[in-house]
Amino acid sequence: MRRTFLRSLIVLALATACALGIFWAMGRPGFWEHQIAAFEKADQLNPPKTGVIVFTGSSSIRFWTTLASDMQPLDVVNRGFGGSQLAQVNQYASRIILPYRPRAVVLYAGDNDLSFPWLKTPEQVSGDFKQFVEIIHAELPETWIYYVSIKPSLLRWGNWQKFKKTNELIAEYIRTQPRVQFIDVDTAMINAQGKPRPELFRKDGLHMNAQGYAIWTSIIKPVLLSRLENTN
Repeated sequence: MRRTFLRSLIVLALATACALGIFWAMGRPGFWEHQIAAFEKADQLNPPKTGVIVFTGSSSIRFWTTLASDMQPLDVVNRGFGGSQLAQVNQYASRIILPYRPRAVVLYAGDNDLSFPWLKTPEQVSGDFKQFVEIIHAELPETWIYYVSIKPSLLRWGNWQKFKKTNELIAEYIRTQPRVQFIDVDTAMINAQGKPRPELFRKDGLHMNAQGYAIWTSIIKPVLLSRLENTN
């Protein structure tokens, strides 16, 4: 019995070490190179139209498989990549955003940044977003930037105060910037008891299901249509 228990502990320790190793690797600058290269290869085969709306950020964008149909008649392209952080979106913006000369960019990022094992502060994430705006507007001053608020989730509810503070800092900064808008999705994702709505999430308690994306579509799409539907 004792030997079996020790064996189980060793297996658990190894699994934990492997998971941590993957997490730390995801934080390294070159970890996402294969995904970015895949985007570039896809663009060579089927180039997006100049002036599309680029959706980018972490897995909440990456897993939005119905994005193109959800946003019709708007022309959009999905450039979300895995468990990325906002600083990594900044790093690859010259390859997955700027080449399309987009009329708008919709960004969801910051969730991973504030969580284990990276544990950035709200101020750091807000600073990364300021850099994002500078990167886009330095080359594309007419492009609209939309920041989707960091969502509440079942798995990361313990981090909600940090998420909320980050949302507040970014919203405050956005109010000082032309052609930048904050989109609040978190209010609609919290129930009457002040907790995340469990019916909006997959079994992992972090990533959204179809109901969750339907909520996002109902909030984000009208914002984009009101400004961009009839523009070229």
